[in-house]
Parts: sequence; structure tokens; C-alpha cells
Amino acid sequence: MAERAGPVAVLVVDDEEPIRNALKKFLTQQQFEVYAAASGDEALNQLRRHKIGLMLCDIRMPGTSGVDLVPQALEIEPDLAILMLTAVNDATSAALCMQRGAMDYLTKPIELADLGRAVQRALKRRDMLLESRELNTWLKEEVTTRTAELHRERRKLEEISVATLEALVNALEAKDPYMRGHSARVADLSATIAAQLGLGEEAVEHVRVAGRLHDVGKIGTREVVLNKHGALTPEEFEHVKQHVLIGSQILAPLPHLEHIIAMVRSHHERWDGTGYPDGLRGEDVPLGGRIIGAAEVYDALCTSRPYQDKMSPEQTVERMADLAGTVLDPKVFEALSAVVARRRTLVFLDEGSSPSE
Repeated sequence: MAERAGPVAVLVVDDEEPIRNALKKFLTQQQFEVYAAASGDEALNQLRRHKIGLMLCDIRMPGTSGVDLVPQALEIEPDLAILMLTAVNDATSAALCMQRGAMDYLTKPIELADLGRAVQRALKRRDMLLESRELNTWLKEEVTTRTAELHRERRKLEEISVATLEALVNALEAKDPYMRGHSARVADLSATIAAQLGLGEEAVEHVRVAGRLHDVGKIGTREVVLNKHGALTPEEFEHVKQHVLIGSQILAPLPHLEHIIAMVRSHHERWDGTGYPDGLRGEDVPLGGRIIGAAEVYDALCTSRPYQDKMSPEQTVERMADLAGTVLDPKVFEALSAVVARRRTLVFLDEGSSPSE
């Protein structure tokens, strides 16, 4: 138990002066700082003026009785320990005082030794209550602090896990000069399309991360198939299609990525239901998957390939218009078109010229 700083102040409340003086003398000898009051009103004034730790209070007093004084005293000093002094026939009143917040009561005539022990018990109980309150406050602060620390640590681990997966994707793409930077570009365009569609900041970030990791499952694709520049055989195509399932399986144990798993799994679904792996149709395809699918088509057409020349952004959008309503969600295509047009305008502005030049 923590030591009390300095002597505890005790307030003796009794309308009988001889009893008041006797109690005051005894308590002063016990090294307490003692105040006295002859009535309830005087006691309340003393409580307002001094920091009182313990109040000895007679039940029967003219004016404000001890029963009524208890709650009023505790309102002024909530940490006050209260001992009631009662006559033999005041048991009912004493019980009422206990219900209202008194700690204990002593029956007159009082043995000074009993009084000393009762005072010590009351003060010890008061100290325990104060320590308990301080401990609870400390625990709450510790829990709050530790929760914040755990949240920061968890966020750091989450960021590390995403960075590790991104590094894996980068390593996969680095093997093919035509694929380098593909996932980063798809992620950037997907997030911009998501914002164009009015998604919230958190949802946009989920789409961005999903775009960054959408091809992570290609770690399970045979390298000879992955690097093949000609048309795939039916068997090879079935093998490649597994990457969306492998990707979602890689992400499944990571609870902080649960929002993006469906996007990764569904980015090869088609608006008309002819995609893979689940043959989902229309709005049954997760929106993030529809967005990433459109961004991936755009990037494929805008990027040099051994089997095709790259197209300009305008040509790409024009070509993709034929896919809206079959491969692509028309609303997602419309948002992509707006994003590409805006980007082209910004390029012209940066160059200090106009689209017509």
C-alpha cells in the first residue's frame, strides 16, 4: 500500500462538546490533524475549506442529522472515509448511513482502543479504494497505450507483408521486359478509376493494393508458359488461368488483405459471364475485379508486345469501346475513358500546348 503524504486530516462532528473535545484530543495524540464541528452545516463548511480524509460523525444532531449529512459530505469529498457514532438503539439509522456511503459505525460509549482500530481500518480501506482507482486509471491508460502500440506494430507487419508480396510480383515481372512495371501501372490506373467512380478513400486503397498484387499467383505458372510470346495451347491456357486461384490462396492467410482477395480472384471475369474462374456475370463480379480487369486490358494494349504494336491512349480507348458490355463493365469503361482523357489534357498542359496542336 502506498504511504500517505503527511498526516491525515480528521473531522469530528458531534453536537456534544465534551465528546468532541475527547475525540479531538485522542486523535491528535494519534498524529492526526483534527478539525471539529458541532453541527452538520458546520461540518459541510469544514469539508469545503479543508482536505479531510476521515469524518467521525454522530447520527443524532440538531438540524442536519448524520443520516442526511453522509451523502452531502460525500458529494463535497467523494474520497471521504466516514465512521458513524451511534447510540445502542440507532441500528436502523446506522444501517441507512452505511447504505448512503459510510464505511462503518461505532456504538457509544466508545472505547478509545476500539476507536483507534476502527479509524485505522477505515483509512486503510480508503487507501485501498484510492489505489484501486489509480490502478484502474493506470490500467486503462496502459491498455490504451498498448492497444495503440499493437495497432502500430500490426500496421507495420501488414505493410511489410504487402511490400514483400509486391517485391515478389516485381521479381516475376522483371523476367519479362514486356511485363516490367505492369502491376504498378495497373494499380495506379485502377485506383484512379475507382476514385472516378466515387469510391471512398479506403475502398480506393483496397483497389490499388489489389491491382498491385493481382498477378501474384503467377508464381505458380510454369516459366516456359509465362515467357511464351506466341499463342498458348488450350492446356497452357488452362494452366495460366490457375494464377487467379493461386493468388487468392496466397492472400487467404493474411486477414488484413481479406478485402482484396475477391478482386484478385475475379479480375479475369467478364461482364457477359464468359470469364474465369467462376463465370460470374455483370454486377456479380466484384467491382474491384471489374476495375482491375479494365485497367489490365488498357495496359496490355498500351504496352509493346512481341506480337503487337502498342497503341496510343486514344486508340486504346477507341478499341476498348468495342469491349464495353461484353468483356468490360460499361460504367467502368466510361470512368476509364474519363481518366485517360483527363490525363491527356494534363500532359498537354505540362507541355504548354493544346490538344489541337
